[in-house]
Amino acid sequence: MSETLSLDERRPDADASAYALTARGLTKQFGGFHAVKNVDLSIRRGSIHALIGPNGAGKTTCFNLLTKTLTPTAGTITFEGRDITGMRAADVARLGLVRSFQISATFPHLTALENVRVALQSAYGKAFHFWRSLSAVEPLNARAEELLDRVGLAQSRNLTAAELSYGKKRALEIATTLALDPQIMLLDEPTAGMGHEDIEPITELIREAAKGRTVLIVEHNLSVVSTLCDRITVLQHGQLLTEGSYAEVSSNPDVITAYMGGVDDD
Repeated sequence: MSETLSLDERRPDADASAYALTARGLTKQFGGFHAVKNVDLSIRRGSIHALIGPNGAGKTTCFNLLTKTLTPTAGTITFEGRDITGMRAADVARLGLVRSFQISATFPHLTALENVRVALQSAYGKAFHFWRSLSAVEPLNARAEELLDRVGLAQSRNLTAAELSYGKKRALEIATTLALDPQIMLLDEPTAGMGHEDIEPITELIREAAKGRTVLIVEHNLSVVSTLCDRITVLQHGQLLTEGSYAEVSSNPDVITAYMGGVDDD
């Protein structure tokens, strides 16, 4: 049964630890195959933390476990001191842990403004006003405009999502995620498929969006990771290989070997 979550439950306790999200012994087994095995993670509050690894390392599975898309075979997940291991994805999102490019998927035939407004309707408990007159959701327009301006889409507010370039669509997805006012944003391959001209603006947008919140990012582009992330966790064959700053992990011989010998991703 879904839990009813008060606003107070979303506020971190003043005496809470320095870590917003932790996992202990996180494991996911499919038959006899361990996609993730006994992984420990500690994501420091207010940081940008990357989860990287060669193809087949288990990054996607780990990400899906943290966001409750998958149920772990073993282990625990704690968000702001609360055990969320058995919770549903929707309930975890209400607590403030939001996965971008999942919840924030855009509606191609709605304008940029309308897409952000739909997300705001969900955040402010007006989801069913979607079917009512525009006057019911007009109070959300100012906030929607503010979010579009923040991600550089003020001039594109009246374009449909289908009309936006790939980079601008990603910016719109970040705007709709921010509309949910997350404490933790989990970004899955935010620069995947982008040309060089879009990567730097999106990287700066993520840096701006991270102010005042925690970000966990899965990213293949190591140049993005090197300039954006405070700490990096490296997975290999579903297990924790090492963790540290970019300088530490990029010079680690085991990491270098792992990247040279990758296989197909999960």
